[in-house]
Amino acid sequence: MTRRPDRITSAFRFAVLALALALFCLPQGRALADDPSIVTAIAKADDASAFGLDIDVAGPAKPALVLLRHPYRVALDFDATLAAAKLPELKGDKLVKDMRHGLIGADRYRLILTLTGAARPELTVTPQATGSRVGLRLMPGDDAAFAAAAATTTRKIEASAKVSARPQFVVVLDPGHGGIDNGATGEKGTEEKTVNLAFGIALRDALAEYPEVKVLMTREDDTFIPLNERAAIARRAGANLMLSLHADSIRYRDLRGATVYTLSEKASDSLSREIADSENSSDRFAGPEWDQDAPEIHDILVDLVRRETEGLSEHFALRLVTDLRNGQIRLINNPKRSAGFRVLRAPDVPSILLEMGYLSNPDDEKDLTSERWQKRLAGILAHSIADFAKSR
Repeated sequence: MTRRPDRITSAFRFAVLALALALFCLPQGRALADDPSIVTAIAKADDASAFGLDIDVAGPAKPALVLLRHPYRVALDFDATLAAAKLPELKGDKLVKDMRHGLIGADRYRLILTLTGAARPELTVTPQATGSRVGLRLMPGDDAAFAAAAATTTRKIEASAKVSARPQFVVVLDPGHGGIDNGATGEKGTEEKTVNLAFGIALRDALAEYPEVKVLMTREDDTFIPLNERAAIARRAGANLMLSLHADSIRYRDLRGATVYTLSEKASDSLSREIADSENSSDRFAGPEWDQDAPEIHDILVDLVRRETEGLSEHFALRLVTDLRNGQIRLINNPKRSAGFRVLRAPDVPSILLEMGYLSNPDDEKDLTSERWQKRLAGILAHSIADFAKSR
């Protein structure tokens, strides 16, 4: 990145942090545009007659205003821009009920506001000594005013979006265990690593019907891969979603059905904690070079990315539980659970762990080894993944 003398301020320190995060979060081999702008501060404006935000940007700012209805939303898109700022708190505002922000590309930042109703937006960009200040004001208005503003702002964005093709949605399938790590074993001698790989291949084949989805697998044969490396594979691929596939064995022989897990530091229940402990023990087969967690950058930027990632993981997990239930796949009670699974810890890749069933249950073991059952489950998952890709 070329250093500019007029930016050696606190904003420059934010820029260094933001670039560190961007390089941390991007797969190897990808690079950011030279000298991107940095959002350094977002503050509520002191305006009693309207809702306002003042956004300070180190570098040039050319925000695109996008207005959406059902529900009413206002979005600001900043190309060639990274972020190093927190959102201000919303306390009972009459016009705005929710604010979110984050990176939606390698160096593209989006701020989106969900409104309580129609409003009339105004956007200004003012040059500053170290960059630009973007001012967003929302005045009370009716649907006609909002629609008129949308007609003049959104049309240009939609036209430019048609120039480039929609990028593929990258999903990484992670068949758990492998190699020296057999995983669980059923009463009839079924090895979990074999079930996981067979289903991973079935799901890969089912996803071939969706050209908008690109599929990668952490393993395609009987190979041992440490947990950290599985997450790293997804990160290097720039994955939009990772599914870790398992069929564990537990001491409750009567328990059967699928479970969808997301990451949390504290397990949602004792069963989830037991499953996580079992899965995390896979690295006992790894050598000393894999003995420690991958280093992470601990700053506000990673926290922002991680929160966005966790939200997307939860969103897909809930969607998947609904699709499995509608597809008449047997689920355990409270099938959406969470625990500290190491394989799900990539801060920038939405990830879930799917327990397809439990080899400790004879009926589940029969299903898990049935090619017909695997194809039916794979079809449901493929459809759910494709729907999630469209929503992204």
